[in-house]
Amino acid sequence: MVKILINNPLLLLFVVAAIGYPLGRIKLRGSSLGVAAVLFVGLGIGALHPDLKLPEIVYVLGLALFVYTIGLSSGPAFVASLRQDGIRNNLLILCVLLFAGALTVAAQRLLGLAGTVSVGLFAGSLTNTPALAGALETIKHLAPQAQLDQLLAEPVVGYSIAYPMGVMGVVFAISFAQKLWKIDYAEEGKHLKIAGAATEELRSTTIRVTWPDVGRQTVAELSRQEKWDVIFGRIKRREEYLLAGSQVRLQGGDLVIAVGSEPELQRVAAFLGELSEEEITADRSEFDYRRIFVSNPRVAGRRLGSLELYERFGATVTRVRRGDDDFLPHNDMVLELGDRVRVVTHRDRMAEVTAFFGDSYRAVSEVDILTFSLGLALGLLLGIVPFPLPGGVTLKLGFAGGPLIVALILGTIGRSGGMVWSLPYSANMTLRQIGLVLFLAGIGTRAGYGFVTTLAKGGGLAIFAAGAVITCASALAALWVGYKIFKVPMGILIGMVAGLQTQPAVLGYALEQTGNDLPNIGYASVYPVATIGKILIVQVLLSMLI
Repeated sequence: MVKILINNPLLLLFVVAAIGYPLGRIKLRGSSLGVAAVLFVGLGIGALHPDLKLPEIVYVLGLALFVYTIGLSSGPAFVASLRQDGIRNNLLILCVLLFAGALTVAAQRLLGLAGTVSVGLFAGSLTNTPALAGALETIKHLAPQAQLDQLLAEPVVGYSIAYPMGVMGVVFAISFAQKLWKIDYAEEGKHLKIAGAATEELRSTTIRVTWPDVGRQTVAELSRQEKWDVIFGRIKRREEYLLAGSQVRLQGGDLVIAVGSEPELQRVAAFLGELSEEEITADRSEFDYRRIFVSNPRVAGRRLGSLELYERFGATVTRVRRGDDDFLPHNDMVLELGDRVRVVTHRDRMAEVTAFFGDSYRAVSEVDILTFSLGLALGLLLGIVPFPLPGGVTLKLGFAGGPLIVALILGTIGRSGGMVWSLPYSANMTLRQIGLVLFLAGIGTRAGYGFVTTLAKGGGLAIFAAGAVITCASALAALWVGYKIFKVPMGILIGMVAGLQTQPAVLGYALEQTGNDLPNIGYASVYPVATIGKILIVQVLLSMLI
């Protein structure tokens, strides 16, 4: 069987995925490994034979697909997070990296490890291949030629032993912290106002207008003045129905439909008048409503306000559903392929509005190969560009950093002329899942045999234990300071910890735990700083320990 798997790498890939994926669904005391179980199955199978490993292109392709799709979907939220708490969050990550460096020095002194092994231990504990590559490049320039081969091998030994625990240790730390603090990710996500993040559950209600001076201002002026976060839909004025456009003025006795969160609806109702039990949405004889798929490329990537729906069609969008979340459709909201917009308009105009948005489920299930391939190619090109750093070292963003940064930019831009960079939600999620499985299966099988054989050698257990301490202590420190002191929402924080590790496997686990996209925001916001910070710290460690 082993020989068959060696000779058939595709069979090996799907065997690892088929075993690992269902294992990840098994819950022990309320927690499961999720898709990260594919990594551990890969390690186990790879340990059986030195040639039992997937080609390098498998995990490289998976890594590029995974981070690129994350960047596309997280672009707007990433920019919003930088405006809010980005500096604070990245300072936290840098402090934790320095803490991990200090633990590495302590382990080197306590265990009497070679300095080169300790540098690999640091890179493996934080699962960062670019840091290992930077260390090897520095050793090439500094080491005597007679000792070069040995000195180049030692960081790889430390890295290979510490790397698996660099994944497992963070997963265990997150599982421990969320149980200790009894985290309710669903409830937490409802109250976040970050662009692209979930908000409180939306509902609609009927308000009877009784305020006598209501007609002095338009609906838009009232909303700006009182800072209401609601959308107004239909109005019933005596026996007449009309839409609450931005320039409409309410009148006493009007019944108006408002959509928003429960607390916000209560506040608006208290100002305008009172809640009413009358259900005016049941009458669809004149105005109708329906959910429509955004599948028209000419609409995707544009701000909702620029579509001028009220002026062109006499239509109002009252909700936008993206994935499993509903959002209030403000004018500056950028629509994406696959969004479902709830439109209210006159019955005679509904077909026209539907055609404008597209409403093709088949279209939103497809991928624009041109923009997808071009964007990913730009990211891979950026990843191979060398950036000089102090000490004669060059930094390359690699197959993860390059595509991620380009995708964040393209995801924020949305569209360039007729080119829509974003992917439909369903297509994005499918490609992301495939990419993650490819990556986990690839690195698992390639690291399995070296991990077991190196661990069996003398001193291997001590290096493994030191790596576990560095990984777990760093992750727990980031979680405790971030959650207890900086009050970072846990959904974002565990994504930041995955970014601290620059580790897609941990991010995959975090996404499984939250059930929403908040970890993506934290991951993307700190990934570049974490990558560069680790490379620089490795240079400092080399100068101190060798």
